[in-house]
Amino acid sequence: PLCPQDSLGCGLRTCYRYLNQTSRSFAAVIQALDGELRHAVCIFYLVLRALDTIEDDMSIPVDVKVPMLHEFHSYLYQPEWKYMESKEKDRQVLEDFPTISMEFRNLSKVYQDVISDICHKMGVGMAEFLEKKVDSQHEWDKYCHYVAGLVGIGLSRLFSASELEDSIVGQDTELANSMGLFLQKTNIIRDYLEDQMEGREFWPKEVWSRYAKKLSDLAKPENIEMAVQCLNELITNALHHVPDVLTYLSRLKNQSVFNFCAIPQVMAIATLAACYNNKQVFRGVVKIRKGQAVTLMMDATNIQAVKAIMYQYVEEIYQKIPSTDPSSNKTQQVVASIRAMSLPGSSMASRHHYSPIYLSCAMLLAALSWQYLSTLSKATEEYVQAGEN
Repeated sequence: PLCPQDSLGCGLRTCYRYLNQTSRSFAAVIQALDGELRHAVCIFYLVLRALDTIEDDMSIPVDVKVPMLHEFHSYLYQPEWKYMESKEKDRQVLEDFPTISMEFRNLSKVYQDVISDICHKMGVGMAEFLEKKVDSQHEWDKYCHYVAGLVGIGLSRLFSASELEDSIVGQDTELANSMGLFLQKTNIIRDYLEDQMEGREFWPKEVWSRYAKKLSDLAKPENIEMAVQCLNELITNALHHVPDVLTYLSRLKNQSVFNFCAIPQVMAIATLAACYNNKQVFRGVVKIRKGQAVTLMMDATNIQAVKAIMYQYVEEIYQKIPSTDPSSNKTQQVVASIRAMSLPGSSMASRHHYSPIYLSCAMLLAALSWQYLSTLSKATEEYVQAGEN
């Protein structure tokens, strides 16, 4: 295809088009990133989308799929490699993989090394879970590590490689892993019904087996009481990652990176608060309101604001804890630890007393960023809906 020459090369422009086609939510925040980090994250996203499409494609026999997942990282260095047989909605990223892999090879080597390494580890992990269900809570953490924790680790290494963030951000894999786990568990919890309908099971058996004989039984009206108790236990499990999330975000220095990392996290806590003790999870989709989502995105621009948002939502959960809930003590404990971290008084109290002139500037800024945010607010739909690793 002919490409008029402009600042973006032909291949990169195609990559951004795919990014916008495959992800409404991440596209906006990725494109707001600074400098060359933007291209690296765009390519990383598309490469992972391609890997994910292979994993999801049920038309590929397991004996073909396992070697593909294992070898996937090497396809990045094979200019001709593509896969034309997929039936998945995002198959375009596999059919035109040569364009993506070419742009991958145009990235600085520091970025290439991170992306290739994460693809290798993720492919191996995905292959491991193709042939087994998630049983123990330990395995749940392991599965989420492979599909999302590694993404958090890879992104963190890219942030550090770009020098927009300190090297500690990329080195502290524990915190980066928690960033991914919190998002992934939230998606898995919220998507119970959708996954059931598509014949997929991601809730850990160790937990649900205490509430039902089969995971599908939780969707039956007569089991709604037990189903909600199981849901509350999993939400409590997910909340344990919030302290790590706050520590991670508190280390970020670059504004574009902060927004990129914070927005999905505040969407996740809002989603968990909406799902907590809510029978609707077993009857349909639980969504956070569009307006609420836009407000969250506009607010989540500094660590104090994010702490306040987290505080607000765990408070909402706390108010809803039923005294009869088997997990009520655990839920109260994790809420208490998040409160302690996100209290306005913790670390740095409100040092900022904004003057009226500052506030009018803030209003102007808010008006200016409205355009950017309306694009982003389609966004929210997706953080809220489709679980995107």
